[in-house]
Amino acid sequence: MAKHANIKLDKSLGQHFLTDQGILNRIFEVVQEHIPDGENIIEVGPGAGALTKYLAKRENYSLIEFDARWAKHLAEKYPNLAANIYNVDFLKLDLTSLHNSMHVVGNFPYNISTQIMFKVLDYKENVPSVIGMFQKEVAQRICSKHGSKTYGIISVLIQAYYHAEYLFDVPRESFNPPPKVISGVLRLTRKDNLSLNCNPKFLKQIVKMAFNQRRKTLRNSLKQLISNDAVKELDVFNKRPEALSVDAFINLTNILDTYR
Repeated sequence: MAKHANIKLDKSLGQHFLTDQGILNRIFEVVQEHIPDGENIIEVGPGAGALTKYLAKRENYSLIEFDARWAKHLAEKYPNLAANIYNVDFLKLDLTSLHNSMHVVGNFPYNISTQIMFKVLDYKENVPSVIGMFQKEVAQRICSKHGSKTYGIISVLIQAYYHAEYLFDVPRESFNPPPKVISGVLRLTRKDNLSLNCNPKFLKQIVKMAFNQRRKTLRNSLKQLISNDAVKELDVFNKRPEALSVDAFINLTNILDTYR
């Protein structure tokens, strides 16, 4: 197993550390351009601190590292940041215990990257933006538009609240050890209005039911929710879920909510 700073990398935690300074600088440039000075930034999964070297130039910067070995290493390497390094599980953390508003940044561990995004959704009122690196396939799925084969549950639920933009690829050779996949960096920017004009829990239920049977038409995948015969004949139910935009899913939610 590869080592970094005399610490063995733990593949079970998705530890493939970014070493390409050109890529790191590009990520930092995105941060500088889109996150105003003085606003809170939390880095998730800093590991050996490749991105930390850049982000340490910012004020109001905190780090969340699950692996105690790396948290200790970073506290020793950046003593001025020691009080802002949290050796905790991001997925179990109450983010408001840190700040009321924070931008989430990181080269996210592949094995929990989707869970990180759902965590952000849980705290969308507190997270105005995300700048992060994912497995390319996951990043593209998050940013995918309706009509695409990669458009799915996470695409709809993230884009209901955030503008999603795929920024650039990160090749395998940019890491130590090289992962088996290409990575990609994206940016999420929260929409001005978080009110969806529908029942958000019901929207989530509908989206999950629809895409869990994505090859079926909505008439079949959502039949448990269609109680009105007239509604059942609407054209929207002839479509498969990937054909519906986020706004179309919101309209569908309101239709079904009216008759349940």
